[in-house]
Amino acid sequence: MKSDSLVIIPTYNEKENISNIINAVLGVTEHQFDVLIVDDNSPDGTAAIVESMMPQWPERLHLLKRAGKQGLGTAYIEGFKWALAHTYEYVTEMDADFSHPVGKLHELQAACATGGADVAVGSRYISGVNVVNWPMGRMLMSYYASAYVRLVTGMQVRDATAGYVCYRREVLQSINLDAIEFKGYAFQIEMKFTAHCMGFKIKEVPIVFVNRVLGTSKMNSSIFFEALWGVIKLRWDSIFNKRRFVRQPLPKQIGR
Repeated sequence: MKSDSLVIIPTYNEKENISNIINAVLGVTEHQFDVLIVDDNSPDGTAAIVESMMPQWPERLHLLKRAGKQGLGTAYIEGFKWALAHTYEYVTEMDADFSHPVGKLHELQAACATGGADVAVGSRYISGVNVVNWPMGRMLMSYYASAYVRLVTGMQVRDATAGYVCYRREVLQSINLDAIEFKGYAFQIEMKFTAHCMGFKIKEVPIVFVNRVLGTSKMNSSIFFEALWGVIKLRWDSIFNKRRFVRQPLPKQIGR
């Protein structure tokens, strides 16, 4: 039976994790979640593993196969559009590598469904620094990147670069998804800042982030520098290009 909540998991070479993360998410008991895998033509056969599992989870496990590696942001944008077309009310971004705790999915969804939030962020920094097994340099880079975002944008989100995020349907409908510019690290900042500028309420839910055990990280220096300059551009646009942050008209409901 179809749920009202969808978890989007972008993948590229995640064969070590994919079956376990799918079973973990679909096995959550506090609230039922469906799963959409967006795979960028992983040469390790990730998509084939997903396809082999789909008969076990009819109507709950879905797959979008893309032609090649096109970036995290575009994967999520395609996933968001798919979620809207399939009438999901709550849409959550999540990594495939178990760095985002599956046990927090229902808290993020509940924050949007009953907790008054429009966007719920699984935050590593809302209650101290809750990161396990990261090199010190990467942890400091991430922590101070979020501080940098707060300083430049004025958006008071402690974990602005977080990739564990639940959106209410209305937020995704209101954002012009085709106008989202960034593909990597900055994509997460851009989505939150756009929602913030549109007046949506962002709530942070504390999580413990655990660095991946299996597979290879996709982080690199070019992604970091995209975020560094991207934040300045976002702030500039919020002052001089405010049309970018105007809510899109919501579709009319049938019968109204």
